[in-house]
Amino acid sequence: MPPASRRTLLQAGVFGAGAAALGLLTWSRRQARDSSASSLREMPELMGPLVAVPDETTGIPLLRLPPGFRYRTISWAGETLHDGHVVPGSADGMGVVASRDGRVTLVRNHELRGSSGPIGAPDLAYDVTGGGTTTLVFDTATESLADSWVSLCGTLNNCAGGVTPWGTWLSCEEAPWSPALTHLPVPARQALWDVGRAKREHGFVFEVPATGTAVPEPIRAMGQFYHEAVAIDPRDGVAYMTEDLSPRAGFYRYVPDQPGDLAAGGRLQMMRVGDGRDMRVGLDLGAALAVQWVDIPDPEAGFTAQSSAGDGVVTQGLAAGGSAFIALEGCVYDRGEVYFTSKSGGHAGAGSVYVYDPGQQTVRMVYESPGSAVFSGPDNIVMSPRGSLLICEDRVSGNPAGQYLAGLRPDGTLFRFCQINPDLDVRHGGHDLGGTARNSEWAGATFSPDGEWLFCNVYAPGFTVAITGPWEDGLI
Repeated sequence: MPPASRRTLLQAGVFGAGAAALGLLTWSRRQARDSSASSLREMPELMGPLVAVPDETTGIPLLRLPPGFRYRTISWAGETLHDGHVVPGSADGMGVVASRDGRVTLVRNHELRGSSGPIGAPDLAYDVTGGGTTTLVFDTATESLADSWVSLCGTLNNCAGGVTPWGTWLSCEEAPWSPALTHLPVPARQALWDVGRAKREHGFVFEVPATGTAVPEPIRAMGQFYHEAVAIDPRDGVAYMTEDLSPRAGFYRYVPDQPGDLAAGGRLQMMRVGDGRDMRVGLDLGAALAVQWVDIPDPEAGFTAQSSAGDGVVTQGLAAGGSAFIALEGCVYDRGEVYFTSKSGGHAGAGSVYVYDPGQQTVRMVYESPGSAVFSGPDNIVMSPRGSLLICEDRVSGNPAGQYLAGLRPDGTLFRFCQINPDLDVRHGGHDLGGTARNSEWAGATFSPDGEWLFCNVYAPGFTVAITGPWEDGLI
């Protein structure tokens, strides 16, 4: 889409218009009236008791859902895409980039490492590394996969990302790396990546079209760091980004020179809360804190001198007075506010949820997990058409079996919507589901534009779930 058309969409504010049309109060106003936020020590099942429901594709009871809901799985790791390539595993962030005549187009990340070759055609690859995206076209009339292909390849650790107002997917590499660093001691996290044969730098954002394959060029001005997710404010085109790094991470914004054309350059900044306060612990629930932004002098300098730790950008931001978060994950725009999560933030280290209001220039913590026994590791997020924030769990401690999709209401109530069956103990398509899916995190939650289908990824072994049911009777 030409930049002029993208600017038209931004000016119209079409992104998130469906939710806005419902006339729901923003969370800022709702939480100002409510005092019960995060007070519950357990998650209720507000939509009814969760029961095991067979997958309409495989017949296996993969999920537990409220009464009346059903689902089918599509595009399992190891199957064959319509373009002939093998479906990759590690299905992570995902978003709906188009919908027409009942066909919903999704772009799905694959958080893969290695440097022995791309998941797609080598002549279309950015590098020899194993990450990338696949595009899925789901036909809601036949409830089946109509088309699928590799749409980006040769990238590294494509974790989350975000949908643009002009209908593309921003795929984020959670993996700053440079071949120039191979002579330095490698931290344990990077040693696992097997990137010794990589020929190009990584740790960037890539833009993927709704049709065809991406021109694999990184948007370098958006920074080289442990990218997680990105959300664009349709009113001005500013992109907000999370960083999945511990013990210090930044929350960033990218102000483009030309709204709607991210690759044309822009300014990268890091959030400064108050006088640069530490945002990892010690926050009062619901308290609005004043925000400023500090410039990142060199967004492409992902590494400090003689270090391959990949913390160059956050180090610059902290030196300029920015605020430290920890392990930031999901990020989504909705009705004038930007929501984001920390997987291990809060007093219990089990996770927290924040809301940034660009108009008021304030940030608030709206949920803090009391502990892993309740819910932990809030990861990818999406705002449901009915006003709840849907959160993917990536449990940070305890028994990993049976992780949840949870809903967070504007009053702070967290409730269970869906659970991976903790009793799974079968094999399918060469996968030991008892050792993979049963213990998997959730990822990539996204709704069809009409709100009738919820698409999510079970990260391991890697497949997509399409859920539908009596949404009008519930809260999601």
